Amino acid sequence: MTITRRHLCSLIAAAAASTCLPEFAQAQAAFPDKPMKLLVPYAAGGGTDAIARLVAQGVGERLGQSLVVENNGSAGGNLATAQAASAAPDGYTVLMANQGPMVVNPHLFKNVRVDPLTAFDPLTLISAAPLVVVVAPTSPHKTLAELVGHAQKNPGKLTYGSAGNGSASHLATILLAQTAQFEAVHVPYRGAGPALTDLLAGNSDFMITTVPSVLGLIEGGKVRALAVTGKARAKLFPEVPSVSESGWPDYEATAWYGFVVPKGTPKDIAARLRQATVETINSPLIRERLQNEGAEPIGNRPEEFAAMMDAESRRWVGIIKQARLAIN
Repeated sequence: MTITRRHLCSLIAAAAASTCLPEFAQAQAAFPDKPMKLLVPYAAGGGTDAIARLVAQGVGERLGQSLVVENNGSAGGNLATAQAASAAPDGYTVLMANQGPMVVNPHLFKNVRVDPLTAFDPLTLISAAPLVVVVAPTSPHKTLAELVGHAQKNPGKLTYGSAGNGSASHLATILLAQTAQFEAVHVPYRGAGPALTDLLAGNSDFMITTVPSVLGLIEGGKVRALAVTGKARAKLFPEVPSVSESGWPDYEATAWYGFVVPKGTPKDIAARLRQATVETINSPLIRERLQNEGAEPIGNRPEEFAAMMDAESRRWVGIIKQARLAIN
């Protein structure tokens, strides 16, 4: 039989492919064979960071490799999100996702180049939690009604901190201002930790923040809790009323946290990451610790997480447009 040059090239290509495929399959089967990275789009010390580190430890233990937390709170979390989106889809980069970078920032920032809802494959929703309105213990305001009343009488004179532009704390305050009809000046930080530090120093008047980021301060009497943002009172401090029962029954805001990976991550690798995450969430110790942080453990399916993020995106775009928010 005569072998043409074209036929020979085809044979060589087929042989190369047959050699590479087992190596690729072997690499997937060996996952993970080195430490993985968990990008957190906020500074250390806040609620997102606390839950990320708690779950990362359990995931690493189950997979036999460390899931190393890396914080980057720049640009409201946009830089960390872009960094994760451009990472190799090999399972070694995971993004801690919440509503700020995932569903708010694309509508809030003018220069967001990544569409998070299409740039990532969701793994699972880890947990959701209400937020809490807090003031320094030296504040004259003992109730949310007193704080809102003062803000209404002094438009634009009160300041509030947040974990960053587009963060849950920022948008929850925007929603409260719209609902209760008052104006206040926003001061964004690179995480809840720095914002709370300035609140305690008297550099801002109030803050809405996640329960995990402020629970210790509330228990230690270093901040005063005025209201929680869920429809019901929080189990951790049942004496604190909700915003709804404080006079604004239509108000509700929650913070949520989940894991996503770059689009195109092999399904079996994504499945292993998700399984390790869900097992961690459902372990008695981690469930108890999440609940002690005021967060409700979830661990849903990827398609459920995707549908929730899509619904959240559609909800917040209307709130952002009504507030006429835009950040360059």
